[in-house]
Amino acid sequence: MTKPSLPDLLHAAVTAVGGTERPGQVSMAQAVAEAVDDNAHLLVQAGTGTGKSLGYLVPALAHGERVVVATATLALQRQLVERDLPRTVDALHPLLRRRPQFAMLKGRSNYLCLHRLHEGVPQDEEEGLFDQFEAAAPSSKLGQDLLRLRDWSDETETGDRDDLTPGVSDRAWSQISVSSRECLGATKCAYGAECFAEAARERAKLADVVVTNHALLAIDAIEGAPVLPKHEVLIVDEAHELVSRVTGVATGELTPGQVNRAVRRAAKLVNEKAADALLTASEGFERVMELALPGRLEEVPEDLGYALMALRDAARTVISALGGTRDKSVQDEDAVRKQAMASVESIHSVAERITQGSEYDVVWYERHDRFGASVRIAPLSVSGLLREKLFAERSVVLTSATLKLGGDFNGVGASLGLAPEGMAGDDIPQWKGLDVGSPFDYPKQGILYVARHLATPGREGSRTDMLDELAELVEAAGGRTLGLFSSMRAAQAAAEELRGRQDKPILLQGEETLGELIKNFAADPETCLFGTLSLWQGVDVPGPSCQLVVMDRIPFPRPDDPLMSARQKAVEEAGGNGFMAVAATHAALLMAQGAGRLVRAMGDKGVVAVLDPRLANARYGSYLRASLPDFWYTTDRNQARRSLAAIDAAARTAE
Repeated sequence: MTKPSLPDLLHAAVTAVGGTERPGQVSMAQAVAEAVDDNAHLLVQAGTGTGKSLGYLVPALAHGERVVVATATLALQRQLVERDLPRTVDALHPLLRRRPQFAMLKGRSNYLCLHRLHEGVPQDEEEGLFDQFEAAAPSSKLGQDLLRLRDWSDETETGDRDDLTPGVSDRAWSQISVSSRECLGATKCAYGAECFAEAARERAKLADVVVTNHALLAIDAIEGAPVLPKHEVLIVDEAHELVSRVTGVATGELTPGQVNRAVRRAAKLVNEKAADALLTASEGFERVMELALPGRLEEVPEDLGYALMALRDAARTVISALGGTRDKSVQDEDAVRKQAMASVESIHSVAERITQGSEYDVVWYERHDRFGASVRIAPLSVSGLLREKLFAERSVVLTSATLKLGGDFNGVGASLGLAPEGMAGDDIPQWKGLDVGSPFDYPKQGILYVARHLATPGREGSRTDMLDELAELVEAAGGRTLGLFSSMRAAQAAAEELRGRQDKPILLQGEETLGELIKNFAADPETCLFGTLSLWQGVDVPGPSCQLVVMDRIPFPRPDDPLMSARQKAVEEAGGNGFMAVAATHAALLMAQGAGRLVRAMGDKGVVAVLDPRLANARYGSYLRASLPDFWYTTDRNQARRSLAAIDAAARTAE
């Protein structure tokens, strides 16, 4: 029997999901197939509406080797596992003469732990465990959540937190879940044979396609102990998020509260001398942190250095003591010991990393209104790590609607540890970039309006001219506005101002859950939704409810952001342009994502309004504009208003 052709397979899959083939999707599938066959690397920019998930799933399934697909968001993971993969597998089965298996795999703490559920939670203050169901008042929210989790544990097949609807608070979930460090291990656990996390791993080992998230991919790369099953092909969707997710996993943090918990957990399990040393070190660290002021620490201050060395040494002693003593009087000693060990090991590793000091790490203090001060450490760059761990032993395909910044892939490529496209060398991963475009006719469907006449936004202070402009644009659009703001303070100020000026409903991020806000925004065309970072990338509202997307200013990182400013400085010291490599790239990526909220379907029309004159006037403005969809461009405020009024009138007629 002849092998089915890729076009035939793609046609069958697209028909099965009720879609239509698009030229960009066909080009993408062909390029992915070639990269996988040649064991090569590919960066693909595929605009909204291309159907990129089928563009990589079909050639991956046809190839026949195991594939890992890593995404940034839960929504896309669910779409792949619940919709795209089942339909695609069914459609391809008659042609491939086999039925590829697929599975989802997440970090251990995403699964309900039966040991925790049945045996209780190790207590911080006293020996043994306590029954969290008894401890929480049944009438309290926590008590109700825990009772619902206990009932759910008898019904669920996966134990996956994301399958629980409605969800529960982080506090409730923490009572019945464990981290990988706290886990007893299947062979030592009385519930090992029924463990949900172990079952998910076993399913992944048997699957042809394993769907996971960027964080687990990062853990797999950083920690050296393989979490993902061996695979020949890695596909990273939402790849514009990968660097920040990997940075998050590689970031260590120490807080006084975290250290105090570790002291309480270990105290009853080790000799008095070891426990006292850790307690003394903990108190010294807490005193230093009381005086901590937010900001980067170019050098670790002497008092912090001494406090961390004391913590490191005391933690090391406790770790040795925990490993060498037993106390049968402690109820379920293995679980209590494992949790204590996890807490102390975490403190030891972060304290040691900071005290060792590396030119490749950035250290800073943070202060949170609710949680107090913390000291954090993160890698200056993850590009070397990604180059070494990601591209070495498999074919990698990275895809997103926004990978091409300023007109090429090299900016994103550099952040992933890749040399400029086409550069050859022994240890340099070879890769190709491909922009398959979008099915949308951006110049006809959208306008990019830059309010060139406004004053340049300053660091602080009210922007009355910007708020006047915003009010006029919202009025012309008849509501229908998604407001993307660079800070929560700016979003709140704009919502307050517009609520006082007009009768259009203004929804504000933080006043309701994100899902509820987006649902209400989509349901009523006159409604506006204002918010910050998660809205720049998380909103998919096709149709007349979103016909104006407003950005209050270019979203450069804050000048006092310790990690971003350190990265910028490092590029400058190496002879590069730090502003363009770090700040402008960061802004371009966010603006491209934000502008992508406007046109989500073939019939969508509207305006992206940027209320920051620098996009038109500054030298870097052309780089940022080249990163956005190819909308028709204007700085004429009257043109923007007339267009919005016409689009609003057409929408009202259609309604």
